[in-house]
Amino acid sequence: MPQARHQEQPGGPLLGCLLILCRLHERKLTPDAALAGLPLVDNALTPSVFHRAARRAGLTSRVQRHSLAALNSSLLPAVLLFNDHTACVITGINNEQQTARVIWPELADAEVTVPLDSLEQQYTGNLIYAQPEFHFDERAPGNSRRAQGHWFWSVIADNRHLYRDIIIAAIMINLLAVAMPLFVMNIYDRVVPNHATHTLWVLAVGVLVVLCADLGLRLMRGWFVDLGASRADVRLSASIMEQILGMKLSERPASAGSFASNVQSFESVRGFIGSVTLVALVDLPFMLVFCLIIGLINGLLVIPIIVGALAVLGYAALAQRKMRKLSDTMNRASAMRNATLIESLGNLETIKTTGAESKMQGNWENSILFLSKLTTRMRLLASSVSNGALWAQHVVAVSLIILGVYLIREGQLTQGGLIACYLLSSRAMSPVGQAAALLSQYHHAVTAMDSLNGIMARPRERSNDRHRVSRPIQQGDIEFRHVNFTYPNAERPALTDVSFRIRAGEHVAILGRNGSGKSTLERLMLGLYEPDAGTILMDGTDIRQLDPAELRRGMGYVPQDVSLFYGTLRDNLVLGMPHVEDAHMVQAAEQSGLSDFINTHPSGFDMQVGERGQLLSGGQRQAVAIARALLKESPVLLLDEPTGSLDQRNEEQIKHSLQHCAKGRTMVLVTHRSTLLSLVDRIIVVDNGQVVANGPKAEVLDALRQGKIGSAA
Repeated sequence: MPQARHQEQPGGPLLGCLLILCRLHERKLTPDAALAGLPLVDNALTPSVFHRAARRAGLTSRVQRHSLAALNSSLLPAVLLFNDHTACVITGINNEQQTARVIWPELADAEVTVPLDSLEQQYTGNLIYAQPEFHFDERAPGNSRRAQGHWFWSVIADNRHLYRDIIIAAIMINLLAVAMPLFVMNIYDRVVPNHATHTLWVLAVGVLVVLCADLGLRLMRGWFVDLGASRADVRLSASIMEQILGMKLSERPASAGSFASNVQSFESVRGFIGSVTLVALVDLPFMLVFCLIIGLINGLLVIPIIVGALAVLGYAALAQRKMRKLSDTMNRASAMRNATLIESLGNLETIKTTGAESKMQGNWENSILFLSKLTTRMRLLASSVSNGALWAQHVVAVSLIILGVYLIREGQLTQGGLIACYLLSSRAMSPVGQAAALLSQYHHAVTAMDSLNGIMARPRERSNDRHRVSRPIQQGDIEFRHVNFTYPNAERPALTDVSFRIRAGEHVAILGRNGSGKSTLERLMLGLYEPDAGTILMDGTDIRQLDPAELRRGMGYVPQDVSLFYGTLRDNLVLGMPHVEDAHMVQAAEQSGLSDFINTHPSGFDMQVGERGQLLSGGQRQAVAIARALLKESPVLLLDEPTGSLDQRNEEQIKHSLQHCAKGRTMVLVTHRSTLLSLVDRIIVVDNGQVVANGPKAEVLDALRQGKIGSAA
């Protein structure tokens, strides 16, 4: 059996199997599109996330446990999972000859026949069935989003069997709750007057059995509720994070803190659909059952319960108007408070150096004070509902006892019947109080759900119903054709009718004043934004046809503002690049000028850089970004002010390294430093979002000196 080495190839054997399935089912999927944004383990696709990668190719998949002899041939091909973390695709099985036809990921499309015994030795008993989904085209009217299922309710629906068991357990618990009142009634009415001790023990044993069953059902119900919540939480949290990381940059929120607050509101949604809600909704209909039993004992005793329930629900409904308005306002105030906190933490140095502590402290205290007032009013309303329900429950009990005494005097009710009705009344009013209390949480959950629906509805870079062409960047030929672009919510366009071409292997500098559109050009090349009009071609192909991950894999990018992530220097250097050899990493560090700093540090590449790289200087962060771009060895280099934070010595070192490393690569350099212009052959001058000059370096520089074209700082 071939031994797969999934550590050497991103995605591992399961990715290879998925690509084989896509070819067999005539579905399009590139490795970059399959893996982008998925949580990999040792850079390998795992069975737990296989279905998410398969869904991008229009395949539905499910992990099943079957012996090889019990495989359903009609569902083949399928993926077999082996003990050594390898896998293969089984396309057919011959039970008479005890053989199977399989395709190993290492052998591409070569199908081989192997004995079942050899497969059984390594087979874990688990396999993955994958079948293509039926795809509706434009001729079939309907809501495609509805057909795909709601991001939240579809996950809840997947656990419907678990919730079915919870409902059954809740029904049984409510039915068993009748036993205790009936036990007490029979003790007072039959056992005590007749001194029937044998009957007492029989009834006692029976009620003990019921109580034990009730305990078991409650424990099972609690376990099922927690299990369902855990399953839903994992999938929903993963879906929300995947949506956030996959959304288009043009959909990025104006405030990260406010956006984070909206995402965190998922906690209130999850809490509302938890055990208390489900149990209360199941228990509420049983109020009628308890009232029916009380009515069988004496119909007049039902009146206090009905009046009390209507009073509680009526007051709760009246309180909802105010609570809904308060909930919406609280959500907005909480978002503002969170935004102030995140903004202050991110700009703490600026706040201190400009003496803005008072302003930020004032903003924080004002938001806290306003939110505190809202919270107090909301809690007062919520407590009035819950405490009012408890008060009503006691009043109903008192009323029922008063009425019961008169009925006993008239001979229409026994003493045991009164006690039984009293116990049943508390069980009847309890779900009413729970339902009223849930109404206070309802608007929190609805407001949070509206916010999350807005987040999940934002357009994403990668759509599951769109299969892009796999065309990795080979040459690095870049062309803009009449491109217009305006940033979201901007009042003026960033680019207007921009056209130019950068041939493969050419080194071009883009010059212009601040805000002229230089950095915007590189962002469009990276596919971070899409042009409003016009076309951007990469190797002759419109970049909107390419998968974003595949497009960016072919580009080494050094941004103007470098952001690093918490972790080691090694983690930040190889970010997004699996299986980087140490020799290559050391070479990139030398070329970027990091080697002296790394060699003299006791931890070397394992040094901590802190959040956003705050333990490094600005020049060191920029050197890390340059090393990361060089490490990719991509055919295109996009450099946005690559030496803006470097000293003269490091700048000269970077120039020397780029002269060597950029040979044969397309290099686009945005800079204000004239010393870097020795790296380029051609200059494009941009002014007010338009190309005002495009030509050989010497001619453009001469024209700039003579003032014949627009200014370039």
